Amino acid sequence: MDFTALNNTSSANKSGLPSSSTQTKNAAETQDRFLKLLVAQMQHQDPLNPMDNAQVTSQMAQIQQVTSLATVDASIKGLGTQFSQMQALQSVNLVGRDVLIEGNRLDVQDGVGRGSFALDGPASKVQLEVMTPAGNVIDTVQLGAQGTGLQNFTWPADKAPAGTELKFRITATQGTSSVASSLFARDRVDAVSNAGGTLHLQLAHLGMTDYASVLSVD
Repeated sequence: MDFTALNNTSSANKSGLPSSSTQTKNAAETQDRFLKLLVAQMQHQDPLNPMDNAQVTSQMAQIQQVTSLATVDASIKGLGTQFSQMQALQSVNLVGRDVLIEGNRLDVQDGVGRGSFALDGPASKVQLEVMTPAGNVIDTVQLGAQGTGLQNFTWPADKAPAGTELKFRITATQGTSSVASSLFARDRVDAVSNAGGTLHLQLAHLGMTDYASVLSVD
């Protein structure tokens, strides 16, 4: 199991963004500089045309708003970092499990091929074609009528050439009209990575993929 990338998450503040304490300190320094400038301005103001209370109050309110926004920004970034760390730690539970992502690879295990597809609408006729990587059809199966949404299927892999990665294709129709479909492949998670602050999964056959592309987990 690959924990290297996850360990990098805990040190995310070392790689770019200032820490929450640093931002709070910067906000305090900004406020201190403003107050010094305001005091100097009041000390050197024209006695015949002094600053009125409304002007002073307005400037005090402005610096207070700036300081408050800086504090809120630091808090939000801190929460974002904590969420990223929590997500990375939880994702370790995905290792060894099967996920469903967009693709047309047929997952063959224990003599059975498995795949999934989603239909944009109901279909009176759905046809499954199992193909070699070159696109040669080795079997055609009529799946009958199917409803809208995600559908799963199995295929007896006794016709599959040994050691060949298989793909599949779905053709769906409702009467004489075609129905659009999306294809999904099953694959096993071998490792997780949080490099660059984005969670990725290392899949056994399909390689590195973005966690956001996962449709479901088995």
